Amino acid sequence: MVDPTGREAVTAVWRIESARIVGALARYTGDFALAEDLAQEALAEALVTWPREGTPRNPAGWLLTVGRRRAIDMFRRRSALDERYAALAHELGEGGAASGSPADPAPDPQDVLWDPDQIDDDVLALMFISCHPVLSREARVALTLRVVGGLTSDEIAKAFLVPTATVQARITRAKKTLGAARVPFEVPPPQHRTERLGSVLSAIYLIFTEGSSASSGNSLIRFDLAGEALRLARVLTRLMPNEPEVYGLLALLELTSARFPARTGPDGEPVLLDEQDRRRWDRAAIGRGRAALAHAGQVGRGLGAYGLQAAIAECHALAPSVDETNWERVVLIYEALGRLAPSPVIDLNRAVAVSMARGPAAALPIVDELLSAEALSNSYLLPSVRGELLTRLGRTAEARTELEAAIRLCGNGRERAVLERKLAALG
Repeated sequence: MVDPTGREAVTAVWRIESARIVGALARYTGDFALAEDLAQEALAEALVTWPREGTPRNPAGWLLTVGRRRAIDMFRRRSALDERYAALAHELGEGGAASGSPADPAPDPQDVLWDPDQIDDDVLALMFISCHPVLSREARVALTLRVVGGLTSDEIAKAFLVPTATVQARITRAKKTLGAARVPFEVPPPQHRTERLGSVLSAIYLIFTEGSSASSGNSLIRFDLAGEALRLARVLTRLMPNEPEVYGLLALLELTSARFPARTGPDGEPVLLDEQDRRRWDRAAIGRGRAALAHAGQVGRGLGAYGLQAAIAECHALAPSVDETNWERVVLIYEALGRLAPSPVIDLNRAVAVSMARGPAAALPIVDELLSAEALSNSYLLPSVRGELLTRLGRTAEARTELEAAIRLCGNGRERAVLERKLAALG
């Protein structure tokens, strides 16, 4: 009998443990691309086995054991009675008696233990190798989201606002490039870390963004991804304590995640900012975020892009209500952010802040300019904001058209329901 919940268990474990599994396999094999392939093979094996035989007591250990066994089998097929195979076999305590196939009855993987001191090194090494200078920026971020964040190609495509086939091609090319360049699996020495830091931070931020506002599915927040991004940001602050943008990113993630408890209702439905019970905001996270933001200001010569976004989040965290928010300050920070890191998303957010500070009529030209430039054409955000502004201006027919477009583009069921309620409210 096939248990349909087995596939759900595979997906859940993969979301949480994929980076650790790939990292451990990369350390054991010394080959990043091979490790990712082995992990994917273990995942495929789990999708067949777990629904049929049940979820193992140590699912992550099961996946790692299968991945290691496939590595051993591969090295054996390569006449692998060499030092690498001997070291791997000794690591498993199997000597030369490895199973011929991971589908064969395997030893109980419950004794496969994660070394807490090694996990951070493995995941950090995974982050930095994914962001190696031999790769393009787009490939670095896509690969990191895949192997560290455990995102699917579809989810990465939505984060990038590009076709899924483009993401798949980037990942394939990136793995081949790393293999051809013989990039070692290691945390780079300090003198090489800074050049890769921007892509590492970008990858962590995109992982968090997918977690805080899921692009698809019926859950608004994916706590596993958001939590992993927070953990990686905290690890980076320990590794690079003098980099202000590392602390700026951590501040942004802490201050944003502080609102998670109030962002959904009892049934998981989204609660908009002006309707949130701010007493439910996580004050400890706000305190950590403000401390990280202060540290970013102390070690740098002014805030970077992540620090400025954190400063905006701090404005919200300190305000008793939406109406009492210092919207003029938020507008000024968005203007500075737009000069430092131009982006249509930043311009759209600036338009929202302008609408709150000066009214919807002042904000609509900003949105219309984005529309004429065909920015964010694959995102529901632009028609959603434009529909809101038009509603406030009393232009109901135009607002209805925009909200209908937003509904068509929105991939998250919870957020789509909010848009549908706004459309219904137009009458």
